[in-house]
Amino acid sequence: MSQRAQTANAVLMVPPDDFGFNEQTARDNEFQHPPQAGEDWRSEVASEFAASVAALRGAGVDVVLLPKNPVLPALPDAVFPNNWFSTWPDGRVYLYPMRTSNRQAEVRPQDLRAALEHAGYRVGEMHSVAHAPGQALEGTGALIFDHVNRKVYAARSERCDSLLVQQHAQALGYQAIVFETCSSHGRPFYHTNVMMSIGENFALVCSEAIVAEQRAEVLQALRADKRDLIEVSLAQAEQAFCANILQLQNRDGGQVIAMSASALAAFNAEQKAVLSRHGQLLALPVTTIEHMGGGSARCMLAEVFLPKR
Repeated sequence: MSQRAQTANAVLMVPPDDFGFNEQTARDNEFQHPPQAGEDWRSEVASEFAASVAALRGAGVDVVLLPKNPVLPALPDAVFPNNWFSTWPDGRVYLYPMRTSNRQAEVRPQDLRAALEHAGYRVGEMHSVAHAPGQALEGTGALIFDHVNRKVYAARSERCDSLLVQQHAQALGYQAIVFETCSSHGRPFYHTNVMMSIGENFALVCSEAIVAEQRAEVLQALRADKRDLIEVSLAQAEQAFCANILQLQNRDGGQVIAMSASALAAFNAEQKAVLSRHGQLLALPVTTIEHMGGGSARCMLAEVFLPKR
């Protein structure tokens, strides 16, 4: 089965062995919540992860697991691997600069290569995105790639340096569309993928989150590519991660749209109807991971576009 340009037919996931409330990232991620005293969340998180892997595999999506490296310190956000690398159909892998020290420790290229090669993928050169101290560009959390039309959308934040976006886009031969966002609390969205997703023939966006003076420009760029455009509200994006979704390809060549159970429950009937035209809506039960980690289903899925050996 051939790989589509926009939708990967495999994902890499990292088990939540060290998962916990990350105080370093909570400074700019308003969606993180510390656990209640005495709350038994560890078993919940393990169950949610196992159920998510089973759901994806049951829907025909291949899942590669990257196990914990016991030499490393505890990595509370390791369950969100899409932020530190991206893969490409010619075998390239890009490694991205993370903002906080405990997320920088997640970047482990040799372990990544070993896991992917063990799963039968051909891994070519690994390129670290050049950056100055203090600059961050957190992978497909910060960057929403439209591979079909060679565009990349990016909401500027402490984790998405606009100069790095432009440089990376130029190196890839993509057009960069960089914009500002504002949450209901007046803060930038920490990652673009919390307010936007692009599939093969649809784009989903929370346009309310884009600052007023740039909103029309971003919407025009999305509409120019003749995709179905699905709008979600600020409340849907912030309270249920409705924009944090990912379209994937299954083994039969069909499409699957992975999202959290919270997101599926929060979509209205019209939004679900449009999304359903583009694939099976697959709800992953990640409520605890969402609440504590401040990221949802898409953040847990690093797309594997690599060729098979």
